[in-house]
Amino acid sequence: MPHKTFFWFFFPTGLAMILFIGLPIVSSFFQSLHIENQQILMEVENCDPFGCTTNVRVDVEATEKLKEQNPLGRFNGFGTYTDRNHLAFDEIGEAWNTSSSISEFKDIVLNLPFYKAMLFTLTFCFAVTPPVIFLGFIVALSINTLAKSLKGLAIFGSILPMIVTPLIGSLVLFWMIDSQGIIGATIKILFSDPNLSLKSSSTLTWITLIIYGIWHNTPFAFIVFYAALQTVPQDPIEAALIDGASRFQRVRYIVIPHLYPVATFIMLICLMDNFRVFEPIIGFSAEGVAQSLSWMIYQDLRNENKMLFGSAGATSMLTIIGIAILLTPVLLRTWREFRTER
Repeated sequence: MPHKTFFWFFFPTGLAMILFIGLPIVSSFFQSLHIENQQILMEVENCDPFGCTTNVRVDVEATEKLKEQNPLGRFNGFGTYTDRNHLAFDEIGEAWNTSSSISEFKDIVLNLPFYKAMLFTLTFCFAVTPPVIFLGFIVALSINTLAKSLKGLAIFGSILPMIVTPLIGSLVLFWMIDSQGIIGATIKILFSDPNLSLKSSSTLTWITLIIYGIWHNTPFAFIVFYAALQTVPQDPIEAALIDGASRFQRVRYIVIPHLYPVATFIMLICLMDNFRVFEPIIGFSAEGVAQSLSWMIYQDLRNENKMLFGSAGATSMLTIIGIAILLTPVLLRTWREFRTER
């Protein structure tokens, strides 16, 4: 009976996971093993009073018929994974053999599309996630100590960056850092440089994107921490007060240990969310200096006439593998702690 109850309790969730997570992953994997069908060309002879010329054109009917026969495209195996736009094994091998120094080899590899996008994606992940957790905790701790009459307004103001959609928020900040915007104009005045622009440097653009990521994601950490603070037991805190513990000591030895599982949860969610960074790149028009793995998928699918489904599928699978590798240490540590407590 308990097993039957558990089955019907888990069945809707399991079915949703299969339909909305499992099947898309399997579909992306099969699509990644194929590449687009070749266009069928035909020679057309055009004659005029001055003579005849032969032109090569696409046979639209034959090409469409081929697409109907092979909707997934031509089978390519793992060739897409190893081409220049992805893992680029041949290019890396050639760079290793021809480079005169490690620095030169690194520059060549990091200019390859996939590794260039991976570098920004990982930089964004690890530069945004720790400050988000820290600031979210500080804001939650601060608001938790306010009077009840002030908490509502403070909470609304704190979650406002999350209410604003990522694309709109990035566009607003993009306009603000423009040379004519309030931030851009202020920086030019402070440094007495009329030509200074935050958009003129790839490093400054990366920093701006990271600052935006912190600003947009901190409210999520705040909400979770604030909810968790309401569950902190008061007896240990009152005992610590009687023993003369300072506020810092109460937070360090009572509150933080109680919130550690919550912090782990926030870190997992933030890492997964930041790994698929996309909207800020579009909003800031930063495609020239900052590309992510999600942006690569978007590029493969943005052209209606030639959508590179195989390439997009390969990038999606590599992204999933990257997220799994990124989260594995945290999950293993959490599992060990769970087993130890039992």
